[in-house]
Amino acid sequence: MNRKNAARYLRKVHQEWLESITDKEVQKLVQMNSVITGGAIASLLLNEKVHDIDIYFTNFETTKTVTEYYIKKFIETNDVNHTPKLSFPDLEAKRVKIIVKSVGFITEEGDEGYQYFEAVDDEYGEAYIDDRVQCEDNEVINEQNVVKEIISNADEVDSEGLEDDEEPKAKFRPVFMTSNAITLSNGIQLVVRFYGTADQIHENYDFTHCTNYWESINHKLTLRPEAIEALLARELRYQGSKYPLCSVIRTRKFLRRGWHINAGQYLKMCFQISELDLKDIEVLEDQLTGVDTAYFRQIIERLQKKQAEDPNFTLDSAYLVSLIDKIF
Repeated sequence: MNRKNAARYLRKVHQEWLESITDKEVQKLVQMNSVITGGAIASLLLNEKVHDIDIYFTNFETTKTVTEYYIKKFIETNDVNHTPKLSFPDLEAKRVKIIVKSVGFITEEGDEGYQYFEAVDDEYGEAYIDDRVQCEDNEVINEQNVVKEIISNADEVDSEGLEDDEEPKAKFRPVFMTSNAITLSNGIQLVVRFYGTADQIHENYDFTHCTNYWESINHKLTLRPEAIEALLARELRYQGSKYPLCSVIRTRKFLRRGWHINAGQYLKMCFQISELDLKDIEVLEDQLTGVDTAYFRQIIERLQKKQAEDPNFTLDSAYLVSLIDKIF
């Protein structure tokens, strides 16, 4: 697809989403302050199927207001016991983070994702995390498998897979939430953890081919030459990131899609990782931002619990390896 048609497509999708917003103030903020960037533009240019369109916002006010709007929508339209909410300490620091209990995400199906961790006896919940469930009740075993399937794929959510084909529902409704993003039906993902200009947003990006962008304020699609070159070569070119650990994990997705990466790019990521203190649990948690798998969420919560119980606890590789082998 050429630039003109790609820009037209993005404008059309953005406009349709904009018209679905019932709050005029939210609508106005979205109209002026949206940035579309990431893999969707790469897919358009390569004439590949677009799974989800990632939308960011240019300022804190818009990001916060849009997040509050969709949290309210989610609560109004879904019967859930564990409602998502914003983290107030993060808001004070001008960051937007959604607090979702237990497994780290919630869907419009209600508490299905939470049920195993919070609706059964503690011994079973603990056994699940340790991967040592001993249960003769087939229903519980089946439930465990369902939840395992949900959380094992939670880092790569395709909104189409969250659609209910039996009953037509409202377009662009919130169907999935993590601490970092809100997934809407019809292929929209609102990334709320970061905001700013396109250049500021791309400071958190790792691979060059994802740095083309479209702006709602002028409907302009900007194509970066280095991004186009990487696209044509289907080559992962690491441009440096605040989250190199996340970047290493993300390569799995691209390799499955036929992309390639040379050893030098991995060395870049490894060198940046070497400058981090991953034994600091807060640093480790921050570095896993963007990898929305509940397994990692459970690791972090286990480490935080251990640290709270034992002030002298120090994370080391042996402990982390044993924890990973139990959970994954």
